[in-house]
Amino acid sequence: MTMRLADVAAHAGVSEATVSRVLNGKPGVAAATRQAVLTALDVLGYERPAKLRQQHAGLIGLIVPELTNPIFPAFAQVIESALVLSGYTAVLCTQTPGGITEDDYTDLLLERGVSGIVFVNGLHADSRSDRARYRRLIGLGLPMVLINGYRPDIDAPFISNDDAAALDMAVSHLVSLGHRRIGLAVGQERFVPSIRKIAGFRRAMAEYAGVTDTDDLVVPSLFTIEGGQSAAQQLLDRGCTAICCGSDIMAIGAIRGARQRDLRVPEDVSIVGFDDSPMTAYLDPPLTTLRQPVRDMGLAAVENLLEEIGGVRAPRTELLYRPELVVRRSTGPVPTKTGDAKTED
Repeated sequence: MTMRLADVAAHAGVSEATVSRVLNGKPGVAAATRQAVLTALDVLGYERPAKLRQQHAGLIGLIVPELTNPIFPAFAQVIESALVLSGYTAVLCTQTPGGITEDDYTDLLLERGVSGIVFVNGLHADSRSDRARYRRLIGLGLPMVLINGYRPDIDAPFISNDDAAALDMAVSHLVSLGHRRIGLAVGQERFVPSIRKIAGFRRAMAEYAGVTDTDDLVVPSLFTIEGGQSAAQQLLDRGCTAICCGSDIMAIGAIRGARQRDLRVPEDVSIVGFDDSPMTAYLDPPLTTLRQPVRDMGLAAVENLLEEIGGVRAPRTELLYRPELVVRRSTGPVPTKTGDAKTED
């Protein structure tokens, strides 16, 4: 029996264009509307297209930069668990250097007919990246939520950690321990989280330490152990007694860099991490860090995405989540300088 789009549209109470989108597995159709069209096909005795019979229902794309940094598996676990409870299945897409790109993954997910995509610290976080890739998805009507790296020129819900507030907490803590020469080892300056961390650090140093010239106290590097190690060594050369890091991974590198110079943590130099990854409490010494509220952020991302899928426009203002300072043993009082005077016999 030849299918008539008009009959299906009338039965489902939608337009023929919407029926066509559903039949072709296109995004941008609310879950309830999609189900109404499929029900109309069944009631009218039309056979569902092979593509729809083979397609898994309720797929959500989840794109993360990597899995070597523990903060990203933590986000993935929260988001996947929340989606399962809502009847959806996450398709985890992990990027690796020289491997599949974010754009490639996006195209693959569109081919799979996903209901939406969650981007965690994606290309949107790069202030120099082209927003056209996201405008294309918006034009297709694909629901999406972006975590960390707010861009006002992308019309989508954003969930972010308050990076500036985090550095305010870190600097305040270190100043309370007597430190004034505090450095910041952070990621590359073009990334929005780094931009915000630097801004928060500069304001906090002026407010709490009375230091307004911080140019030599900020060292951008890579969000890796090696990047943290290199940045820390530069800051130690500049006389820093404490170092704030842009991630826990960088903080591990900073501790390594300090120990290569036979410096003790925290007796000789204090180190503060960022994220509160699962392993930080078990480091030597246990790491003082800024806890990113991963669970709350992940649940909010899923809630916003499901609203979009259901046809309810989620707020376009950035939802900022306040981090928490977790004090452990990698920070301590500023070291006391000892004189070199020798005692005469």
